Amino acid sequence: MTQKNKKIPSGFIYFFGSFGGILFGYDIGVMTGALPFLEHDWNLTNASIIGWITSAVMFGAIFGGALAGQLSDKFGRRKMILISAIIFAAGSILSMISPHNGQYYLIIVRILLGLAVGAASALVPAYMSEMAPTNMRGRLSGLNQTMICSGMLLSYIMDYILKGLPEGWAWRLMLGLAAVPAIILYFGVLKLPESPRFLIKHNHFDEARQVLSYIRNSQEEIEEEIQDIKSASEQEEQADQKATWGTLFSSKYRYLVIAGVGVAAFQQFQGANAIFYYIPLIVEKATGKAASSALLWPIVQGVILVTGSLLFMWIADKFNRKTLLTLGGSVMALSFLLPAIIHLLMPKANPFMIIVFLCIYVAFYSVTWAPLTWVLVGEIFPLAIRGRASGLASSFNWIGSWAVGLLFPIMTASMPQDAVFAIFGIVCVLGALFVHFFVPETRGRSLEEIEKSGIKKD
Repeated sequence: MTQKNKKIPSGFIYFFGSFGGILFGYDIGVMTGALPFLEHDWNLTNASIIGWITSAVMFGAIFGGALAGQLSDKFGRRKMILISAIIFAAGSILSMISPHNGQYYLIIVRILLGLAVGAASALVPAYMSEMAPTNMRGRLSGLNQTMICSGMLLSYIMDYILKGLPEGWAWRLMLGLAAVPAIILYFGVLKLPESPRFLIKHNHFDEARQVLSYIRNSQEEIEEEIQDIKSASEQEEQADQKATWGTLFSSKYRYLVIAGVGVAAFQQFQGANAIFYYIPLIVEKATGKAASSALLWPIVQGVILVTGSLLFMWIADKFNRKTLLTLGGSVMALSFLLPAIIHLLMPKANPFMIIVFLCIYVAFYSVTWAPLTWVLVGEIFPLAIRGRASGLASSFNWIGSWAVGLLFPIMTASMPQDAVFAIFGIVCVLGALFVHFFVPETRGRSLEEIEKSGIKKD
């Protein structure tokens, strides 16, 4: 590698190591603004087709994360991030040049794009955790979340800037511009080193020492970490050989697997992505104004998301995980349920109130369930089942994201909008109860202590 004899600043490594989150966030958010123009340009009225076009990325991501995890163990984190950047750029350009009324073409291309989105969601946190010093892992986990939120905000801003173009050009440029951060990521990652964990696992000890010299303070610290990685890798290999899918649901681990996978699934089924994907259409239905003129609202949501992710970095280790998740879930539930209750009691109440309550929902989601789900999933699974259990949690999370993106337009086409959000509110209540009764506290506890809490008698 060209960087072998050249010092790479640690800030550069952490910035471009987490930059994949920008792409991830941009592609999640961009359809929010593009969809109203695409609907008018192609005269889309079929709710199922609208749902599939929007959710196709999440459908592809279900498989992208699992594939990238396995391939990165064989070829390396860095190489797989580079391949993901190429797929991102290609998928964005192919989306931009969709043939007129090519609904099925666009769905297939966005599924391909989803493979890269899923890969980024798995690869970026793995790469960052393997590069970061132990005392910075929490903050750098927060940096990844901030990058994702920033990518969403960037897509909302681009949608707003481009809304004045003819509708056929507007949505195409919105989707196509995702290629720009993908190209930036590709050239940035070209200069990044491979993760020391991957290098040691494949017996490249000198290269691992070189990489660690960029991001650690002393030779003693470097040698100590190399020994720790060697020991952990051997333990993981032994654990992986012994573990099967059946191991996940043995009496020893069942409780922890249900807790981790359940939190990952609830994060999506609580309806956050319905807001992120469809806020202009939600505003249109609530106020009667055209969705294409409501593109300031996604920017408001994006600013709240980024602010919330920064606030989380400050409070992450000050409060118990369960406290934050229960509080967040309760306020999120009220934000969905109160508009329906108010509408029942006062049918002539200003429909704009639903938008205010959705902003409250996003604020609490961004500080609690959005980042804490992945902190908890990273802490709760014992070494013996960590790989399989984390993959299962990620898959359920993407299945929830895909289902919400697909079903929301179908649900709003067949029932009042406040009733749809009331259903999500009930799911939020169930999520808070699930955390209270089924999820152990992980803050400040060792992995061994957490594992003991999972041992249940048959």
